[in-house]
Amino acid sequence: MTTTSSATALDASARSTSKSLADPVRPPAGSRVRRALSRGIVGAVAGAAATIPMTLAMAAMHRRLPLWQRYRLPPRTITLRLANRVGIGRHLDEPARSAATVAGHFGYGALVGAVYAVTCGARRERPVVAGAAFGLAVWGASYLGWIPAAGIMRPATDQPTERTALMIAAHLVFGTATTLAADRLGSD
Repeated sequence: MTTTSSATALDASARSTSKSLADPVRPPAGSRVRRALSRGIVGAVAGAAATIPMTLAMAAMHRRLPLWQRYRLPPRTITLRLANRVGIGRHLDEPARSAATVAGHFGYGALVGAVYAVTCGARRERPVVAGAAFGLAVWGASYLGWIPAAGIMRPATDQPTERTALMIAAHLVFGTATTLAADRLGSD
C-alpha cells in the first residue's frame, strides 16, 4: 500500500467516524455515558440537598409523636446496627455515632438521588408528582424491602402507625425536594 492510498484510506475512515459521531438520531456511546454520569452527579447533589428538608421534617414530626414512640429515628438505628455488624459500633463514641448517622443519611440520599436522575432521565413535566412517587418508592424499597430483608429493622408494617406516617411524610418531602432540585440543577 502506498503512502497516498494509506492517507486516502485514513481520510475515508476519519470521514466515516466523523459522520457517525455527528448522527443526531443515535449519539455515540461515549456521549450517553457522559450524559448518564452528568445526570448521576446532578441527582447525587439533589438527593444530598433534599436530605436537609427531609431531616428537618423528620425531627419536627418526631417531637410531636407520643412519648412512647420518640425512640431513635431510622437513620440512627440503621447506622448503629450496621456499625455493630461490621464490628466498629463499640469503638464509636457519641460524636462519631452522630457523624456516622449524618454521613450515612446524606450518603443514602445522594445515592438514591443519583439512581433517580440516571434512570428517570431529564427534566420531568410535573416534578412534584414525580417527586412524590419517587419518595414513596424510596420509602417502600427501604422500609418494606432491603432494610427488613437484611435484618436491620422490622418492616414498616410492624411499626407504630404514627411513626410509619412520619417516615412516609418525610420521604414525600425528600422525593419532591430531590426532583425539584434535580430539575433546577439540570436545566441550562
